[in-house]
Amino acid sequence: MNGTITTWFEEKGFGFIKDENGDNRYFHVIKVANPELIKKDAAVTFEPTTNNKGLSAYAVKVEPESKYIFIAGERIKITSIKSFLVYSEEVPADAKIDKENAVLSVGLLMNSIRPKQEKKADEMRKLKKLAVTTFQGTTHIFSEDEIDVEATMKILKALPR
Repeated sequence: MNGTITTWFEEKGFGFIKDENGDNRYFHVIKVANPELIKKDAAVTFEPTTNNKGLSAYAVKVEPESKYIFIAGERIKITSIKSFLVYSEEVPADAKIDKENAVLSVGLLMNSIRPKQEKKADEMRKLKKLAVTTFQGTTHIFSEDEIDVEATMKILKALPR
C-alpha cells in the first residue's frame, strides 16, 4: 500500500502515515527498512495491519526523492535549475520536428493526429516554449510539440527550491 508520512516524532521513534484510503496508520522506526530517509511528507510503501490500538503499518519503505527531473528525455539535476519560463515564438506553420532525434511524447503524438490543413506559403504559427536555465549556464528549450508545457511548469513550480 502507498502513503505519506504526516507526522514524525524522531525523539520517540514513531509517527503516522496517511494511506491511499485517507486513513492514518501508526508506524515505528523499527518497522522501517531505510529509517535514515524518514521525514514529514515523504512518500512510503508499506504493509497494512492492525494492532490493539488500531491501524498500523509494517515493512515500511521510504521512497527516496529523485535528484533529477526528466523532460523530453533530458535529465536535469533539480538543484542546478536556476530559472524557467514559458514564452511564445512565431515559427513557420510547416516547421517539422526532427523525427530522427525527437523523443516520443504526447505533444508530438497530438501534433501528428491534428487534422491536416492546407498550409499557405510563408504562413506562421505561435509555438509555446519552455526554457529551463541551469546555474552552469545551460539553457534547455522545449516546445509544445515535444512536451505538455503547462503540466511541466506545474511540476517545476512544485519542486523544492
